[in-house]
Amino acid sequence: MKTIYKIVLTGGPCAGKTTALSRISDYFGKVGWRTIIVDESATELITSGIYPVDFDDPLFFQKLLLEKQIAKEKNCMDAAFEMKNADKVLVVCDRGICDNKAYMTEAAFNKCVREIGASAREAVNAYDAVFHLVTAADGAEEFYTLANNSARSEGIEEARALDRKTQNAWVGHSHLRIIKNEGSFDDKIKRLLAEISIVLGEPEPFEIERKYLIKYPNLELLRAMPNCQEVEILQTYLRSSNENDEVRVRQRGSNGNYVFTKTIKRWTNDPTKRVEIEKRISKDEYLKALMDACPGANSIRKTRFCIMQRETGQYLEIDVYPTSQKTAILEVELASADDRLVVPDFIKVIKEVTGDTRFYNRIIAFNGNRLPE
Repeated sequence: MKTIYKIVLTGGPCAGKTTALSRISDYFGKVGWRTIIVDESATELITSGIYPVDFDDPLFFQKLLLEKQIAKEKNCMDAAFEMKNADKVLVVCDRGICDNKAYMTEAAFNKCVREIGASAREAVNAYDAVFHLVTAADGAEEFYTLANNSARSEGIEEARALDRKTQNAWVGHSHLRIIKNEGSFDDKIKRLLAEISIVLGEPEPFEIERKYLIKYPNLELLRAMPNCQEVEILQTYLRSSNENDEVRVRQRGSNGNYVFTKTIKRWTNDPTKRVEIEKRISKDEYLKALMDACPGANSIRKTRFCIMQRETGQYLEIDVYPTSQKTAILEVELASADDRLVVPDFIKVIKEVTGDTRFYNRIIAFNGNRLPE
């Protein structure tokens, strides 16, 4: 039987949705979920040149937006039902129908949905769960920026007010969860993944990552394992105008089907904290970004073997580099610091290299894509 969930990821301005969408797709892909992202309709309209102020009737834009949103969601749900070899499908809506209520009165919203042949109650109940990321303007002001979304223009106070309106727009949903700015941004994302895991009936996200240098594995054995997935990764580091930024683009996939992402890791005034911004990009954007590759740094090319150990619940990733024929890298995600790594017999660990900067991908890129001994 096919399992399909449709959820909403919403929030205030600069709440981290772009990075969260990428993390959701990556994390739940590891545990067998095919993820479909329904992109934010308002940003699509605005960046295409259609603005709310263009119309005498202020509700005209909202009706355009609702019709576009409903049509996109229907298309994605239809695709989810028809997909082959996808027993578990997660449809993630970057904002949902009720988000429009933050920009109009409830009476106006009800009128809009009636005029397009829907109802307010149907709009709320169209989703299995709603997850609201609180704006950085409320609790993480030092990270508040609008640089990553040209369709946004809110100041801090306006962002806070809009955040509250957006939360209120979803009040009444049976599974509404508010993800606040407590701890680091990474903590925020982990709380989000944990809340989604509860809805899907999956284990909560891992907390601890460890890295090991291992002997070169038997690739034929790995490829024959039913619980192992092979993916190709091409990772390129880019030049940055900000010395505190580490920027990279990545191509990931297999058999000619790839997903492209851009990641910015930004150090703050506190040396123990950094912000990581990750978003999906198109193939054309990826190819254009390669023109700005870091001089002297090779692109990281590696084959990753992802293994889910059902007995222990541990998730293993083995990275094999074409320039290193004797060793490879094992990364494992543990549930807690007390969790003990259970190494399968076919993996021979040489030593742990967690925190060893020589094994950072950026350093490997400058060392000819070769692993240190």
